[in-house]
Amino acid sequence: MSQQLLYRALVSAKWVSEAIKSSQTGLAVQLLDASWYLPKMKRNPRKEFEERHIPGASFFDIDQCSDRTSPYDHMLPSAGAFAEYVGKLGVGSNSHVVVYDASDQGLFSAPRVWWMFRAFGHDAVSLLDGGLKNWMREGFPVTSQKSRPVPAEFHATLDKSFVKTREDIKENIDSCHFQVVDARSVGRFQGTEEEPREGIEPGHIPGSVNIPFTEFLTEAGMEKSPEDIHSLFQERKVDLKKPLVATCGSGVTACHVALGAYLCGKPDVAIYDGAWVEWFMRALPEHIISERRWKNL
Repeated sequence: MSQQLLYRALVSAKWVSEAIKSSQTGLAVQLLDASWYLPKMKRNPRKEFEERHIPGASFFDIDQCSDRTSPYDHMLPSAGAFAEYVGKLGVGSNSHVVVYDASDQGLFSAPRVWWMFRAFGHDAVSLLDGGLKNWMREGFPVTSQKSRPVPAEFHATLDKSFVKTREDIKENIDSCHFQVVDARSVGRFQGTEEEPREGIEPGHIPGSVNIPFTEFLTEAGMEKSPEDIHSLFQERKVDLKKPLVATCGSGVTACHVALGAYLCGKPDVAIYDGAWVEWFMRALPEHIISERRWKNL
């Protein structure tokens, strides 16, 4: 397998199957199941992992590998905490990491972990196209055998250009230095559909554009082609030649926007890590755009 393949954003089920078997890849391939679900989905990703996962995979807990002191969901941890966490999962600085999840969509939460590795300076990371859903559809094996990763040494340094703060977003309302794309559903963006988190109401950041993350996926749960994704951005009047920031509910599905742009040759999309949860909790009412007035004045 060539070095070029090792660093592409998407790898196929067949590629992963061959990489598992082969010792000639040049890098140690480490599989991570990064399944995560909203509470309303009533799914236990760790329990599901223990019952069924790709052989050799370790479970990456998005909530555990986060800033546990923050009032907002799964904010980025420190570089040191990230390095310690992934090192215990068997990821070393020479690992080629392949991330997937077990969602019904094909990929749901895995792009968040793909983005996290890149934010912490590790470019040798890919996503399993179609996730566990497609892996099984193509007839590749799964196991309930307990994962026993060999601890490895991982070095992490945060590239701050990958992350935007509330202050950055607030300043951008007037300056318009960058475009903001929100990956939530149309109803949540417009303010007509309830948010899944208690106490958080729907709506969007002034000036932001809506591209639901599911629009980057085919009906079969595979990533759309770069040509189709480029057309999607064009339809929503998003200019990939200009700075772009992605947001969503809590910083997970926003990473589908970053992935889509990456596949179109734009690798520099930042994520608003606090996302809608932080924005709603801290914004003035006039900075919450909604077709319904939910927030108490």
